[in-house]
Amino acid sequence: MAALGRLDPAGDVRVLAAPITGIGGSPRIVSLLVAEGDKVKAGQLLARFDNHPTQEAELNLLRTRIVNLSRRLVIQLRDVGRYRKLAQEGAFSAADLDILEQRTLELQGQLQEARASLLKAGTDLVNTELRAPIDGTILRIQARVGERPGDKGILELGASDRMEAVLEVYESDIDRVRLGQQVTLTSEKGGFSGTLQGRVSRISPQVRQRELLPTDPTGDADARIVEVRVQIDGRDAARVRDLTGLKVIARLQP
Repeated sequence: MAALGRLDPAGDVRVLAAPITGIGGSPRIVSLLVAEGDKVKAGQLLARFDNHPTQEAELNLLRTRIVNLSRRLVIQLRDVGRYRKLAQEGAFSAADLDILEQRTLELQGQLQEARASLLKAGTDLVNTELRAPIDGTILRIQARVGERPGDKGILELGASDRMEAVLEVYESDIDRVRLGQQVTLTSEKGGFSGTLQGRVSRISPQVRQRELLPTDPTGDADARIVEVRVQIDGRDAARVRDLTGLKVIARLQP
């Protein structure tokens, strides 16, 4: 029995989206540092957005404000200590000391607010960049420089250390498929030489419409299929690690 399929990463496939700004939209991409097929490491910078300079400037401004407020508070606390001693000796009025202590409390509050704002600004700055959450391969780029990413996100990142084949088996044939069944895979158009070996690892419980169109133009594009996943043997999987999406022909052994 034969079926059409495609190669996919057996690990996670992440759709990476842009952050939502305060006005509810997505920032514009100003730099895209990867291309489809690139290998990336977790934490690697993938893209940067147009709000990065503004957020970076705000962060630096808050840092400067915190330094200034901290210096003022040190001086203020020193003065309060000196005038409190003078007030105890009757050389400084209690009313003026109260005013000075109130100003000290206000300065402390301003410093706390600035530190809280710094934390938020740091988070906002992180959101002006897109970094890889996992090691993997860039499978598809959905948005380009100058665009505001839409519902499809910016790109798809797949953990492609392990590969599998996703087969579309006609619903009329699914009763001939079983877990662990041996499968031989060949490339429909010569994307790799020879064959790949694997075994059926999962049979979907859902019947759906086919996505992979057959080479034969007279084929039934509206046929109903069941998705069957095939785990490719280790050495063979390494051969096709960079061929995500490649169409294959599967032959399931009886």
